[in-house]
Amino acid sequence: MKKQKQNYSISHKKYLKSLLIKKVSIHISRILLLVLLLGAWELCASLNIIDPFITSSPSRIIKQISFLVQDGVLFHHSWVTLYETLLAFAISTIAGTLIALVLYIIPAVRKVLEPYLIILNSLPKIALGPLIIVWMGTGTKAIVMMGILICIIITTISMLNGYISVPKEKILLMKTMGASGFQILTRLVVPASFSDFISVLKINVGMSWVGVVMGEYLTSKAGLGYLIVYGGQVFKLDLVMSAIVVLCILAGLMYGLVALLEMYINKKRT
Repeated sequence: MKKQKQNYSISHKKYLKSLLIKKVSIHISRILLLVLLLGAWELCASLNIIDPFITSSPSRIIKQISFLVQDGVLFHHSWVTLYETLLAFAISTIAGTLIALVLYIIPAVRKVLEPYLIILNSLPKIALGPLIIVWMGTGTKAIVMMGILICIIITTISMLNGYISVPKEKILLMKTMGASGFQILTRLVVPASFSDFISVLKINVGMSWVGVVMGEYLTSKAGLGYLIVYGGQVFKLDLVMSAIVVLCILAGLMYGLVALLEMYINKKRT
């Protein structure tokens, strides 16, 4: 079947056009702002207004990244960190969501564990670094565990709040219609918490990178965090800045994938 062509009024077409222009102008403004900041950074470094040895510069970063690519080092270290981050992201998101579901289903357990969750969330996870190394050993396991610890409590608390915030009136309505607890959970509570789940994914994108890089600071022989630590130790700040730029790019791409997933699912639901 062919889709019927929708006829919009002239005023509605003008409104849609204004929305498109506004959206495009925002994207252009973002690009121009980035170009302006990078240009000012490069200019200040070239005129020695700032010390390029300390602050580096866009041109020096590009040269350093080019050298790392030619040497084959960049892809190796980037893949190590990306692999660890994806593991921490997936495990913490799935485990935290399931834990929140259990706490929602069993209110007595939730009331007992709630203060402990708050305390664990406020605890600086870097303080557990030495213990993690002793328990998990050095290497990937310890680094992924650090990423999981950073994300899992936030995931649990956020998803639990999402489940609890489902309107009680809707739950009572389903009960009066004879719905079982499982039906209420799968057809109301979980679907209603979709926006909270997407928010958790977006938060965990950043937090998983933070946790993994923190883990690489403590114990690693490869990864972007390792490059940052090594560059700081030997005062190769171009290397440090290059690794940070690559981290930003990878984190941005990962966030973009989550945003695309959100758009896709919203489109399917409508």
